[in-house]
Amino acid sequence: MKNIEISPVSRIEGHAKITVQLDDSGNVSDAHFHVMEIRGFEKFLEGAAVEEAPRITPRICGICQTAHHLASAKATDQIFGLQPPETATKLRELMLLGQYIHSHSLHFYFLGAPDLVMGPESDPALRNVVGILKKDPALAKMAIDTRKIGQNITNIVGGKPISPVTAIPGGQSKGITDEERNDLLTQAKEAVELVEKGVEVTKPLFEQYSEAVELLGTLESNFGALSNNGNIEFYDAPVKIIDKDGNDLHEFESDNYLDYIEEKVQPWSYLKFPYLKQIGFPEGNYRVGPLARLNIAQTIPTEKASALFGEFKDKYGIAQNPLLYHYARLIELMYASERAVQLLEDDSITGTDIRQPLTEELMTKAEAKESGGSRRGVGMIEATRGILIHDYETDDAGYITRANLIVSTGQNNLSMDIGVRETAKAMIKGEEVSEGLKNQLEMIVRAYDPCLSCATHMINGESPLVVDIHDSNGELIKKHIL
Repeated sequence: MKNIEISPVSRIEGHAKITVQLDDSGNVSDAHFHVMEIRGFEKFLEGAAVEEAPRITPRICGICQTAHHLASAKATDQIFGLQPPETATKLRELMLLGQYIHSHSLHFYFLGAPDLVMGPESDPALRNVVGILKKDPALAKMAIDTRKIGQNITNIVGGKPISPVTAIPGGQSKGITDEERNDLLTQAKEAVELVEKGVEVTKPLFEQYSEAVELLGTLESNFGALSNNGNIEFYDAPVKIIDKDGNDLHEFESDNYLDYIEEKVQPWSYLKFPYLKQIGFPEGNYRVGPLARLNIAQTIPTEKASALFGEFKDKYGIAQNPLLYHYARLIELMYASERAVQLLEDDSITGTDIRQPLTEELMTKAEAKESGGSRRGVGMIEATRGILIHDYETDDAGYITRANLIVSTGQNNLSMDIGVRETAKAMIKGEEVSEGLKNQLEMIVRAYDPCLSCATHMINGESPLVVDIHDSNGELIKKHIL
């Protein structure tokens, strides 16, 4: 038995590795995607005042901070029985769109695109953002400018470009001025133009590498996403689950997610494996994120993104191939930019009614819904990588007693693992594995844009830390389990 290890998996958010086990004939007997990080935010939250959660949870990740901020704020709205006013809801959505513009442009151009622009088997020294800068400096500049606009939106609406702070129980702590609105509107229109230029350059790459699209990580699964009566939705809607053929399976509100989603622990990863409870593991595997959202959506209500969406659906139908996550990301990047323009052209975005205050009457109503003075709130949104759930329970004083976070990357974990294993079995024959082939296994993982800092959050006895001690020749001499 021989092991091939790819460590670390490069150009992802966080630390992971891939291992491939070969039998005596040189054929793949097994392969896995391993996540080695442990964070601990579910435990960190215990004992905190629940109104502080929207300020604590953005620290989970420097990329996905806005998504955690808003999911947390929605959970606290529910705990206190508050309904944010119209302007506050629009500001929160705009803040989330800033996250999409920033994160999608970062991942596609800087992390995912080098495999397509430079080629899957190109020199690793150039198969990165440096290679993009050398080969196509104009494309690199477009990526940087687009990402900057997303960060500017987050900064103005969220109060900070990293770890925003303005979403609070019942709404927003600050609005935006007419001057800020006009400045952001100009930038959002510029983002639409930048994305349009980027699509012209990058869309042909999916035809150029159609063989890789067909071969790498292909599997069939169920899909889950928020759905607003068939429209794509990022901020607020029920979850819709479809099967691999596009047939409806479930639809549920955030409060009821535990009736449909369960998590399983596997010995090779610290990242848990969510699945559809009513189908069972592993048949209940489902995927989330850009590809899932486009598979579930029937319409995208903006002009340029709608046109791209129509082309995508005509060509791929219910798309299963992981590399098409990149294509879906481009379409969403266009939608996020166009939707930001729509919101900023809406006069109500500068309104001053931005928070429903907490009153004694509302607190009494909220307490009446719960037993023993404890309260529960579930906030659910579409993070860039897929459905994000924040579920808090508090005691009668408002301190968090239990927190459960189900993160997008976790929901794609089983698909990444299956994709790596089945592709390795199909493509690896013998002990000699080229650098290019190893990278193609990494490409499967990168397609999902995993954010492992977000996803590995639980500390418990089922996920021990393992320290491998090697001698000067690289031989394993001791394995220590903490």
